[in-house]
Amino acid sequence: MCLWVSERSHYLDELIRFEGRGRVHHVCHACGDSDAPYRCEDCFSVNLFCCSCIITLHHNVPLHRVKRWQDRYFHSTTLKQLGLRIQLGDHTEQLCRNPKPARDNDFVIIDVHGIHEVALDFCDCANASSHYRQLLRRRLFPATSTEPRTAATFAVLEHFHLLSFESKVSAYEFYHSLARRSDNTGIVPIKDRYSIFLRIMRQWRNLKSLKRSGRGHDPAGVDATQEGQLAVLCPACPQFGKNVLDDLTDVSPNQRWLHSLFLAIDANFRLKRRFISNDIKDPGLSRGWGYFVEEKKYKAYLHDHGDEAQESACVSHSAVNMADTKASKGLAATGVGSVVCARHDTRLANGVGDLQKGEKYINMDYIVFSALSTFSTAPIVNFSYNIACQWHKKLWQRVSSILPLQLQPNHVQTTFNFFVPKFHIAAHIPACQTNFSFNWTPGVGRTDGEAPERGWADINHVAASTKEMGPGSRRDILDDHFGDWNWKKVATLGMSLKTVLIKEAIKAEKEHQHALAELEESVQQSDLGAALLTTWTSEVVAWELDRSKPNLFESRITAVTQAAVHLKLVMQDTQDLENGSSVSLHSHVTPSILISTGLDLEHAQRRLRADNGNLSQHATNEQHANTLACRNSLQRQIEAWTEIQVLYMPCVSQLRATESSCPQPKPNSARPEDFQLLFPSDICDFATCDLKLLQMEWSLRSAQANDALDECCSHIRLRHQLLWFKSRHLCGQSAHTRAHRTIQAVERRLVLSHDKYSHARSALVCLSRHLDRVGWDRKLQVLKKSDLRPSGKNPKCRSPGDLGGLTQGTAIMSWIWLTHGISSESHDSEGLQDSLRVEWCKTRARHTRWLEEIQLLRVEMHRVLAFFAWEANCWDKRATLRIVDWSEDTEGLTAYAKRQAAIRRALSAHFSEMWSNVGVLVSAGLDDGAEDREDNGPSIDEPPREDLDEVD
Repeated sequence: MCLWVSERSHYLDELIRFEGRGRVHHVCHACGDSDAPYRCEDCFSVNLFCCSCIITLHHNVPLHRVKRWQDRYFHSTTLKQLGLRIQLGDHTEQLCRNPKPARDNDFVIIDVHGIHEVALDFCDCANASSHYRQLLRRRLFPATSTEPRTAATFAVLEHFHLLSFESKVSAYEFYHSLARRSDNTGIVPIKDRYSIFLRIMRQWRNLKSLKRSGRGHDPAGVDATQEGQLAVLCPACPQFGKNVLDDLTDVSPNQRWLHSLFLAIDANFRLKRRFISNDIKDPGLSRGWGYFVEEKKYKAYLHDHGDEAQESACVSHSAVNMADTKASKGLAATGVGSVVCARHDTRLANGVGDLQKGEKYINMDYIVFSALSTFSTAPIVNFSYNIACQWHKKLWQRVSSILPLQLQPNHVQTTFNFFVPKFHIAAHIPACQTNFSFNWTPGVGRTDGEAPERGWADINHVAASTKEMGPGSRRDILDDHFGDWNWKKVATLGMSLKTVLIKEAIKAEKEHQHALAELEESVQQSDLGAALLTTWTSEVVAWELDRSKPNLFESRITAVTQAAVHLKLVMQDTQDLENGSSVSLHSHVTPSILISTGLDLEHAQRRLRADNGNLSQHATNEQHANTLACRNSLQRQIEAWTEIQVLYMPCVSQLRATESSCPQPKPNSARPEDFQLLFPSDICDFATCDLKLLQMEWSLRSAQANDALDECCSHIRLRHQLLWFKSRHLCGQSAHTRAHRTIQAVERRLVLSHDKYSHARSALVCLSRHLDRVGWDRKLQVLKKSDLRPSGKNPKCRSPGDLGGLTQGTAIMSWIWLTHGISSESHDSEGLQDSLRVEWCKTRARHTRWLEEIQLLRVEMHRVLAFFAWEANCWDKRATLRIVDWSEDTEGLTAYAKRQAAIRRALSAHFSEMWSNVGVLVSAGLDDGAEDREDNGPSIDEPPREDLDEVD
C-alpha cells in the first residue's frame, strides 16, 4: 500500500485522462473519417469511431453504453439514438423481410451494464417463432409471453442469482444499482421495471431448479414433478437405492449403525411473514417440489386438528411452554420449522414448513415426518432436537392418531433415537444431559446436532426481504436459497470430509486412546484393581443397550453442602445437650454456630468489598448511602460476634492487641469489611486452639469449598448461555448494552465464588497440618482462572463462554466439573471411586465416539462416490429419454445431460484423488501434515469452484 501511495497521483492522472479523447489525432479508428466523436464505455478498445462504424461494430453487442464528444466533453447517448435496431429471428447473415417493431417502438432490456431503451424488431415472417421464443433464443428473458415490451438478459439474471446467494442482496437494491449505473444524477428518467424484474427473476429461479433436476428431460413434462423432486440431495447421507442398497438384511447387526440417518430439527423465528397477499393471488411455482412441504395438504392437516396443550417437564423450555404465546399479531407465519441432515448441514426435501404460532408439536410432527417419508427403509434414525426430551414423549401416540397415513413411519421396523444438540444440552436437567447426549451414546460418532444453527446463520440475511413477500414468492425464494446452500455443501464435501478425518478424527482418536490407556493403567495399579474395570465395562455396556439399567455416567455420591454440615453440627450440639456433655460457654451460641456465623460474616465482608469496588468515580448519593448502611450493619454484627468469640477463643484478644503476632491483610484499615475475624485456621499456627473448633471449621470449610465450586459451575453455565443468546438473538445497541450489564453481573458473582473457594481452601491447608488430613487436595485443587471455563472448553480460549475451542467430547474437562462433593469419610475412598468411575466412562466414550467418527467418515466417502456414479448414470439415461421434433432441441437435451454427467464424474474423480491416501493414514493413525501446508481448496463457507452456469 505504501508503494501505491507513492504512485497515487499518476493513477489519478490516468483516470482523468479518460475524460478526454486521449489522442492527438481524433479520426475514426475503422474508416479514418475525421468526424469520429463516439467512444464505447464497455468495449475493450478506447478508440474513437464515426456513427456508421460504431453501429456496425455493435450489431452483436447492442447493449453497450456509448458516449459522444461534444462541447469539449463526452455526453451520454444510446445506440438507439444513433439508429441501431436489434433484429430478432432465425436469420443468418440476412435481413428479415418482414420485421415488426416492438409496440410503440418502446422496448426495455435490463442488463448488467444498466437499463437500456432499445429499438427492437421481431421477425413476423410466416414461419417465425413466437415473440417470446425469439427473445429467449437471443438470451433475453421476456417479461410476458404476449407482446413483451421488457426483457432481462440471461447475464444479468445469472449475475443477480449468484449475487443473491453470496451477498444476500435484495432485488430492490440490485435493480436500483443498475438504474444508478444507467444514470447516477437523476436528470435522465429511467423507466421503472422493478416489479417486472421481480417476476422475471422468480420465473428464472424456478426454471433453473427444474432444469438442474432433469425435469426438462422427462417425457411426462413439468407437471409430473413429484414432491421434493427439485431438492439437491446429500450424497454422503444414506440415499437408499442410490448409494446404499434398499435391502440391508445382509448387513451385520453390529454394522447397521453405519447406515443410520441423522436428522436435526429446529425452528427459526426470524423467517417471519406478514399478512400480505394470499395463496390465490400469489401461488407458489413449485407446489411442494422443493424443500417446503406441499402447502394445501399442510394447511388442511392443521385445519383438521385442533391445538393441544404442551408443557415441559424438563427446564422451562420456551419452545414448549410458550408456543401459544408467541407474538403473532399481523403475521401469517411467525417462523419456519426445518429438518436438516445433522452431519452434513444439508436441507431435506419437504423438510421446511411455516409455523403459524410458535413451535407446536402439531406443526413439527408433520414437517419432520414429511422429510422422513423418503427414507422409509432406514434401519436407524437419530433425531436431534433441542427439546427432544419432551418432544419424544407421546410422539407415536400423536403420529398414529393425527398424522396422515402416508407420513406415518414404521417405528417397529426402524429404531428411533432421540438426542439434544451438544450446545443446547447444557441448559437441560442432569438426567437429560446423560440420557439424550451425543457424547455418551454409541453409534453416533462426533455428530453435534447443531446443523440447523449453521444453516440459519446463512439464511437469516434474507429474512428482512422475505418478510414482506406473498406466500408463494417467499416459498420460492427460500426454496432456491436452500438449494444453493445444499449445492455448496455437495461441491465442498471432498475437502470437508477429508478435513474432519485427517485434521481432527485421526489425531483425536489417538489422543483419547492414550488418555484412556493412562487412566485404566492408573486404576489397575491402585487398590481398586482390574476387576473394577471389568465391572464398569459390563455395566456401561448394559446401560448403552438398555437405558433402564443403572447409569454409570451419573455420580452416586450426594454432595455435602455447607448448610447440610451446619445442620449436622447443630444436631450434634442438641445431642450433647441431652447427654450433658455440652461445653457451650454461651446460652444461645454454641461453638458450631459461632464458626458458621463467622463464615457468613466473612462472606458479607467479601460482598461489601466487591460492591465498594464496583462503585464508579461519580457514584450517586444514594449509592454511597446504601454502602454506608451496609457497612454500619456489618460493623454491629462483627462487634456482637467478637464478644462471643473471646469466650471460646480467649487468645484472640491478645493476638489483636499485638498486631505483629498474626499477619493482617490491611492493618491500617478501620472498615468492617477489612476486619480480620481470626478463625481457628488463622491462629492455629500462632496459638493453641481447641481441637473441637478445628474439626468444626474443617467440616464447614470443606462444605464451603464444595458450595463455592457449585456456584462457580452455575455461574459459568449461565455466562455461557447469556453469551450465546446475546450473539444469536440480540440486535441493536440498547439490547446489547443491557445484555452486557447482565453478563458483567454474572462475572462479578463468579469472582466472588472464586474468592470464596480460595479462602476456604487456604483455611483447609492450615487445618490439615493440625488434623493430619491427607488426600483431600486431590478433589479440592488450586482453582486457577483458566479452570473457570465451560466443561471441556479450551483453556487457551481467552473469551469466556466462547464457542470456539474444545468441547466436552473432544477434551478432558476442567477438574471443577469432576468434583462430586466431599465425603464424610476421612479418606473419601467411596467418593474417589465414584469420580474415577464417571471419568473413566466419559474417557471411554470420548475415545469410542472418535473411533466411530473415523468409521462413519470412511463410509460417507464411499457413499459420496457411489452417489455421483448413480447421478451420472441417471443423466446419461436422460440424454435419450425424451423424443422431440426438432434436431436442435434434441442436441440441447443431449448436451446438457452429458455435461451434467461429466460434472458428477469430475467431482467423483476430484474427490477420489483427494481421498487417495485416507486408507493408509487411518491404518497408520497418522495425518498427512495438511495443517502445516497452505490450503487453497474450498471450505464449507466458500462457494463452489464452478460458477453457477457450470452446474445449471
